Amino acid sequence: MQQGLTGIHVLEFSDQIAGPYCSKLLVDGGAEVIKVESPDGDSLRHWSASCGDLHGEASALFTFLNAGKQSVVGTATDPHVEALLADADLVIEAHGLESDSGARLDVARLRAAHPSLVVLSITPYGLTGPWADRQATEFTIQAESGSIGVRGLMGEQPFQAGGRISEWAAGTYGAVAALPALLHARATGRGEHIDCSILETANMIFTNYSESMNRLMHGSPEDPPDSFMSQSVETPSIEPTADGYVGFCTNTRQQFSDFLLMIERPDLREDEQLAQFAGRMLRFAEWNEIMGAWLPKKTTSEIIERASLLRIPVAPICNGETVQKHEQLVARGVYGPDAAGRFVRPRRPYRIDDVDPPSPGLAPELGAHTQSAAFSSERPARVTGSADPRDELPLSGLRVLDLTAWWAGPAATHILATFGAEVIRVESAARPDGLRMVGGMMAAHYDEWWEASTHFLHANSNKLDVTLDLTKPKGRELIEKLVVECDAIIENFTPRVLDNFGLGWDRVRQLNPNALMMRMPAFGLSGPWRGNTGFAQTMEQLSGMAWMTGHVDDQPRIPRGPCDPLAGMHAAVAFFVALASRAASGHGHHVESTMVESALNVAAEQVIEWSAYGNLMQRDGNRSPLAAPQGLYPCADGEPGAEKWLALSVATDAQWRALRSALGEPSWAKDPIFETRAGRRKAHDGIDERLGEWTRKRERAGIVAELRGLGIPASEVADQCRLLETNPQFQARGYFETPEHPVVGPMPLPSLPFRYASVDRWLRTAAPTLGQHNEAVLCGILGLSLDELHGLEDDGVIGTRPGGL
Repeated sequence: MQQGLTGIHVLEFSDQIAGPYCSKLLVDGGAEVIKVESPDGDSLRHWSASCGDLHGEASALFTFLNAGKQSVVGTATDPHVEALLADADLVIEAHGLESDSGARLDVARLRAAHPSLVVLSITPYGLTGPWADRQATEFTIQAESGSIGVRGLMGEQPFQAGGRISEWAAGTYGAVAALPALLHARATGRGEHIDCSILETANMIFTNYSESMNRLMHGSPEDPPDSFMSQSVETPSIEPTADGYVGFCTNTRQQFSDFLLMIERPDLREDEQLAQFAGRMLRFAEWNEIMGAWLPKKTTSEIIERASLLRIPVAPICNGETVQKHEQLVARGVYGPDAAGRFVRPRRPYRIDDVDPPSPGLAPELGAHTQSAAFSSERPARVTGSADPRDELPLSGLRVLDLTAWWAGPAATHILATFGAEVIRVESAARPDGLRMVGGMMAAHYDEWWEASTHFLHANSNKLDVTLDLTKPKGRELIEKLVVECDAIIENFTPRVLDNFGLGWDRVRQLNPNALMMRMPAFGLSGPWRGNTGFAQTMEQLSGMAWMTGHVDDQPRIPRGPCDPLAGMHAAVAFFVALASRAASGHGHHVESTMVESALNVAAEQVIEWSAYGNLMQRDGNRSPLAAPQGLYPCADGEPGAEKWLALSVATDAQWRALRSALGEPSWAKDPIFETRAGRRKAHDGIDERLGEWTRKRERAGIVAELRGLGIPASEVADQCRLLETNPQFQARGYFETPEHPVVGPMPLPSLPFRYASVDRWLRTAAPTLGQHNEAVLCGILGLSLDELHGLEDDGVIGTRPGGL
């Protein structure tokens, strides 16, 4: 099968991770990418997280991110680059966080010269707003976004999510934003400018909508007087065993009840306080003793076997060495060598029509194609745009049947709905989406509490909602009729669920040969873990993300959240590739996009470092190989247990000299070892002690203002629940939008971490109430009469209230 993005021409001006990963996702789909570099090249070319400067040797991470591309040395105004621009569909500019390379493109000039061109700008804070020109690192972005503030043991220093996840995620969101704009430009001749913010990406993937959840917990869309949530860790989560660690999550009451059965404490099933996350945090020491009486006596494999039988989400805690050996990943052939056989890398996280993706090409030498670069693939003739660019969204006219649940699947279909597709989500009134039922936390404030789940409110905005009980013959008959009427069907259950309903790919293809069917199982449609349940926490545990997160003297900790939206966004990329494939083939396609392989791609650096250099990457608390000093420092306006943390990240030697000036040029800071980042890394403990002495005598706001004025990345550790009122960048960019919901009212919600120049807002309609569109869909689309609709209600096939209430 021809790759879906064949004929898409991309010109990339980028450095580090976000931009190159974005274009890698496009290369994986068949696009051609030409990378435009400075004479010094991408700063990742000869650098490794575990080795540092590679002294001219090609970096394995750079090779992974840039395989299959061409390299040209030049600038956007050089004649040979301008010639490439004239033949490009997409331009990506993304100069990285810690990197100073590259000047911003003159986007207005480019779009004026090339009206059908799509331009994607990935920057730390976005191109607009008061922080647009701030210096940043992954660490300060996480601090400002609310990420660091959510994560940590109560009363102790919070910690970052390891592994530069914000940058990988921004690349993923960038690809998601670019692809529908490209398809739209091909059809209409109208280009687009996309402004993607890494800060907003970090807020989206890490904070679990804490701002909105805090308001719901107070029962009002208004700004509440205090924050209901503080930093915490999940439990049960990563726990010690007889031979290492094992990871769990218990997102439902049933899963927690089964966990108690597994550890042989069924007597605690009626303990309502322990059954709640907040209750376990209040009794944290006691709860750890309860688990510690059983788990450390069993091996990890014994526990995984027992938990799997009880359908408790479970995984080993893997790292760059051990993850390659996991039986599911071996059985599915997830890992393979790069084109030169130097290291091991994960394949792309989706398969189309049960075909493995092509092997990656070689990464280019710097400037290897400066004299010869050209786009070789043919592409359709350009259409000249004429209509108002605001007249329709890219996916207008597409109808999608949404059979997903929880967060990852709905996140994928939310993207399609937000880009204009008519998305019809299907639930059962007898058993609504588990994500909806999380609203039980808000029962004290909302009688219809199942309509007050923060995650549901965001991930299902812009959609329609119908209820169908698929355990009943009439429910299955109607779902098949909807399949006939839709362009695509998307689901994310374990494979057995749809198979049991007789709604696998063979049946879908029989009903609707032109339909796309995308399946999003946790571990894949094949392999020994095919039937295992998996949530975001499971993927963080298995992929190595948890291995990289936490303090050095503590156990691994999960980042808490990113793998759901990351799985959704990688699935959206796969969907767009399949949609382009259908346009070329004229028939439907089957897409398998797995949650675990999305996580493995974002965590790929660990496997690459181990297989290329034999170095096992380790968690390092709040430190980084890219900055020194870097960490959290308590300030004078805090108090024990309620510290006001300063997040400081000195990424360059020039920033160190500026910091030394701010400190008053103390004699200790003039040691020659501090002149280089490597030297400061070696002396980090001593520097931290001195900096802590300095910050404890000053209030945080004053330090941040002073250091920012000197160009040093320094930020407060933001309260994740109070960002709408306290973050001027979010305010200026309109990142939070306020759809009017019939139950919770005008609730502020994050929108998307990117903006189209042609779109005013993303959240056009609030998330639907349960069965809100039964009549509109079943009568309006399928042609049922009102009498038939009422009969379905009487028979329990449809409903608008959860069963059993």
